Amino acid sequence: MGAVERSYGFFDVEPARSRLLSQLWDYQLTEGHISRQAIERLARDHGVSSIEIEGVASFYHFFHRPPAGKHVICLDNSIIAEFKGYDRIREAFERETGARLGSTDPSGTFGLFPTPCIGLSDQQPAALIDYYPFTHLNAIRVREIVQKLKNGASAADLCDMPQDHIRFTPANDRTIFFAPYVAGEALTKLAGLGAEGVLEQLRISELSGRGGAFFPTWKKWKACRNYTDTPKFIVCNADEGEPGTFKDRVLLNHEPGSVLEGMIIAGFTVGAAYGLIYLRGEYRWLNARLESEIQRFRDKGLLGKNVAGIKGFDFDIRVEIGAGAYVCGEETALLESLEGKRGEPRTKWFYPVEKGYLQLPTVVNNVETFAAVARLLVMGTFEYLKRGISGSPGTKLISISGDCERPGLYEIEWGMTVSELLDHCGAEDPFYIQVSGPSGECISVQEKFRRISMLDLLAQKDIRCGGSFMIFNHSRDLVQVLMNFAQFFKHESCGVCTPCRAGNFIVQRKLERLQHGLADLNDLKELQQWGAIMKATSRCGLGKTATNSLVQALDKFHDYFDGRFVRSGNGAIRHFDIEAAVADYERYKP
Repeated sequence: MGAVERSYGFFDVEPARSRLLSQLWDYQLTEGHISRQAIERLARDHGVSSIEIEGVASFYHFFHRPPAGKHVICLDNSIIAEFKGYDRIREAFERETGARLGSTDPSGTFGLFPTPCIGLSDQQPAALIDYYPFTHLNAIRVREIVQKLKNGASAADLCDMPQDHIRFTPANDRTIFFAPYVAGEALTKLAGLGAEGVLEQLRISELSGRGGAFFPTWKKWKACRNYTDTPKFIVCNADEGEPGTFKDRVLLNHEPGSVLEGMIIAGFTVGAAYGLIYLRGEYRWLNARLESEIQRFRDKGLLGKNVAGIKGFDFDIRVEIGAGAYVCGEETALLESLEGKRGEPRTKWFYPVEKGYLQLPTVVNNVETFAAVARLLVMGTFEYLKRGISGSPGTKLISISGDCERPGLYEIEWGMTVSELLDHCGAEDPFYIQVSGPSGECISVQEKFRRISMLDLLAQKDIRCGGSFMIFNHSRDLVQVLMNFAQFFKHESCGVCTPCRAGNFIVQRKLERLQHGLADLNDLKELQQWGAIMKATSRCGLGKTATNSLVQALDKFHDYFDGRFVRSGNGAIRHFDIEAAVADYERYKP
């Protein structure tokens, strides 16, 4: 079956190659894999070699070359899933389907594959079946699901629509993101403000990007506005692949209109006519919600020609769905993916505001940033600046999961302490806290009085939080946590640069030695050395930040790691754990 042709309204400026990802998805969904015939057909259609098409298809986790089964099961193997029962659920799926992890069953009915965090850390154990979400799994539920699939039911009919657990918003109606929303209300401000007026509102509000870098939004938009090349593009980065993070999922499901409206405002401000949402493949189930909202905006005159009655302002939005690649969260890798290429980060000779999508001026912001812009224009800078603290005005969305009573989404005012946030979520005996995912910062409970803000870490003792807290109590094995992170980064590295490709492999091996009681103090020193090498020499942010948590944990939890060794007259030597050493053998022996 051939790939489905699509029409994108105002997007005739895009070359056919920019639709390659969608075409590969069509083959994956209709044929169950990307066949040799499909690759050759796409190569002819796009006038490139079949090797190039195969290179793209093989880059993404959700595209399978061998048949992946009539029903594809992607089981979340993130660290939160591990601690919430991953092994039991894996065994249940293997028992009920007859498929071993990483393969299909003999009949070709089920494929079972491990998958990094799927954005459901508040509802673990979780899986995607035929790319639809299933949450709070247990062995009985797995048996029921598999049996119904065998009897002809569809995953779409059986799936669990994830709950938007919005656990906390600022008191006294000080919420920004979850205040009552009226579609188009922010757009009514545009004619009066003009592009320069919008930039001034963003400058006064000090609104920074919410993807983790916290670059001032007005500076990015102004830079793009100043470039004269056309057309220009607005890209929404909805590829939140950082394990433990799910704030964008909640916004896209709960308030997609505010995200679209923020993109439209950006288009008006910089002079762009085209908007693209890059939706992570793990959120494919959200696509129907987004498409419905986009169509509603078109029907109301908020997308298309003369948007919101502003003569000459034409703007439309389409959705492109990723296919499972953490590195595509990096903006230049995302742009490469949008262009139908492997999602490998570009060498940054130019910023996207000058040469972005199709080498044309492009604004790339994340979901939360666009939603904040729309809310800001409605409430006004005066009200916005009442929230938060000096240097960090406004509020922040934080995903919380792990060892706590109330996992979910928290909207906090900047300046809240870690202790207050832990109290709100009902943290259970917190010990190790991972902030902003594995590439972020790890802190101990002794640091609970630090504030959460956007302030410079070098000048303040505050914590910058890109969007998540993962909480681990005293019973958790920190080496297991760090092993999971190392495995994740090794799996997600694009492999282009040696420090990241080799470094992540070596880090994982060193941690395995530590986990099995085979390491000595030299291994800890070498872990720190590799962390420094990767941070200094890796090509992109993945390699530069992959060992952040490891290096910090070795420093902040010195006593914990020291306890992995025994003392002798000659100092610390390794402590051999026979049970850990044979654990893999026991699992895989015939």
